[in-house]
Amino acid sequence: MDRVRLLVFNAALGALDYRVPAGVSVPPGSIVIAPLGPRQILGIAWERERLPANDVPDTKLRPILDVLPVPPLAEPLRRLIEWTADYYCAHPASVARMALGSMAALRGGGTTTEYRLTGSEPARLTPQRAAALDALQGEQASIRELAHIAGVSEGVLRGMVGAGMLEAVTVDLDRPYRAPDPAHAQPVLNDDQQAAADAFVGAVESGGFAPFLLDGVTGSGKTECYFEAVAAALREDRQVLVLLPEIALTETFLRRFEARFGVPPVLWHSSLKSSERRRAWRGIVSGGAKVVVGARSALFLPYKALGLVVVDEAHEVSFKQDDGVRYNARDVAVIRARFEAVPVILASATPALESMQLAEAGVYTRIVLADRFGGATLPAINIVDLRSEQPPRGQWLAPRLVEEMRTRLERGEQSLLFLNRRGYAPLTLCRNCGFRFQCPNCSAWLVEHRLSRRLACHHCGHETQPPEACPECATPDCLVACGPGVERIADEVAAVLPGARVAIVTSDTLGSPDKIAAFVAEAEGGAIDVIVGTQLVTKGYHFPELTLVGVVDADMGLEGGDLRAGERTYQQIAQVAGRAGREAKPGEVLIQTRHPEAAVIAALAAGDRDAFYAAETEARRDAGAPPFGRWAAIIVSSEDEAEARDAARAIGGSAPRLADVMILGPAPAPLSLLRGRYRYRLLINARRSAQLQDVIREWLGALSFPPGVRVGIDIDPYSFV
Repeated sequence: MDRVRLLVFNAALGALDYRVPAGVSVPPGSIVIAPLGPRQILGIAWERERLPANDVPDTKLRPILDVLPVPPLAEPLRRLIEWTADYYCAHPASVARMALGSMAALRGGGTTTEYRLTGSEPARLTPQRAAALDALQGEQASIRELAHIAGVSEGVLRGMVGAGMLEAVTVDLDRPYRAPDPAHAQPVLNDDQQAAADAFVGAVESGGFAPFLLDGVTGSGKTECYFEAVAAALREDRQVLVLLPEIALTETFLRRFEARFGVPPVLWHSSLKSSERRRAWRGIVSGGAKVVVGARSALFLPYKALGLVVVDEAHEVSFKQDDGVRYNARDVAVIRARFEAVPVILASATPALESMQLAEAGVYTRIVLADRFGGATLPAINIVDLRSEQPPRGQWLAPRLVEEMRTRLERGEQSLLFLNRRGYAPLTLCRNCGFRFQCPNCSAWLVEHRLSRRLACHHCGHETQPPEACPECATPDCLVACGPGVERIADEVAAVLPGARVAIVTSDTLGSPDKIAAFVAEAEGGAIDVIVGTQLVTKGYHFPELTLVGVVDADMGLEGGDLRAGERTYQQIAQVAGRAGREAKPGEVLIQTRHPEAAVIAALAAGDRDAFYAAETEARRDAGAPPFGRWAAIIVSSEDEAEARDAARAIGGSAPRLADVMILGPAPAPLSLLRGRYRYRLLINARRSAQLQDVIREWLGALSFPPGVRVGIDIDPYSFV
């Protein structure tokens, strides 16, 4: 009798064996439907020797019910799933689920019904219908998705269908994508860019695993260089994956891609409509989606003929997932390229220290673009010492920065102010009794957002309206905002430069691709004088008239328990500095700080990146920190504080004593209450020689915990809260 082992999407069950009916073929990687009790479940056929399972007699096996009409997951993807699960101490099913990005797509093509506005508008409109009309201009989606976009009930929209305001449209779910043309608009490259492009093209054409670190200053034309590798892969009839760290970057990237190849790439991210997601997945599996641009989850999709992987802004922290499977997409992208035997390009103006060390060791081929394209020069960087150049009382911008902004305004040029803090103020308190507004679900202060008139927690999403009186002492009109957020800085700009047109750029204000596109158009068209933004504006944007960047608080990133604080601060400030002077007009950067002597600030001021990396490298080497040692975190949480504390102590009390492994904790996490769960952390520092994952699995595998306790493992952590 033929039997098959299935990887099923329930970590508690492990792998399960089933009988294969006569005449049915189930090669490894096939996606099947199988019975489990009275239910039907989804599973992926796997090699029996690679997944342990209970040895059930043949006579007790139940038959699989159906093999779904999609190609099996290829062997390189199955090996990637196994590697990721093993390295990050996750269950293979949790990783494999990311390969099946659209469950609806597994059943095949067909048609669906979507709706769009007809242009008909009755003389009298209810407020809900009027709001829907405004929100749905240019939109086409299902009733449910349109209701979410418009913020109204589905009933309102069904009423609009009956009134002739919305019409049904039949959509082919598997309609093909237009193919990019590698010869559409070939660029003129300078000598350094051409040398880089030639190296990439040669690697694509010869095939095989070839990891590159493309290390180029901001504005050096890194994208144009790797676009030539994309063109080479297209000529070979291969697929390309480009990973971006932020959905907000896709709009600028899409325009550059379409200008080069004549059509936009295929997108993959969490904001796609269900029909778009389904079409993209089937295009990826069939090979019809030639170039896929996406967030980190695009990494595990089942490409038919992958020929190149690109990780843009490869230093970005957002490539590390902090829940579920806690993987780093930058590192897993290199592993996928190795399994697929294709080149991989990590592009960054401020590479991660780990990437630099791998290049030094010869594992990566490092290609350097030291100059900006087209004769543009890097901006001059100057320090504003807030100890001697203090802003006026109640303000946050030093007089020199304000004066430089005024000069740019008079010249018709643009300025950018960077502060990585959303909202108006990070803390609101009562000036009478000192009461502080804290999130009920997290050990974090509520952040005031004056534009939307709310107090919000940036960790769990809890929101409430600012009260008229203090909830503690009932004193009316006594609330005071402490510290600056971008909204407060924007108010200050409006006060000191009354004629300036100010745009606030955060994930709150640019929550959709359409809003991002509108902002880019306004900035490029000269309709904005001053941009005030968070890290959302530090990368990817190219505004020719932007000649001044002001860093409002360079010290903020150096505070707290982030073990990579220096590197992250350097990368963030260097990236935002790179927005200035990207064309003929020279740029200037003013960094406000109270610690100009700090190594990271001094390196930025001197423009000496190599000195910063050298100092950071030695500090890491002395501490046994990555890339010279290994880090891992164990996060224990429960809705019951005593339960979480006891579980953490049990883990700490049974910690192994090994010469090459140091275990710190347990201790309450810096964010000790998150989304209603109390949290404790342990930090593990191990030498490179230690079998870290095996140590953790053996250690935790011997323990049992109450049902309400969650124990998470974070290999190579980037978050320490």
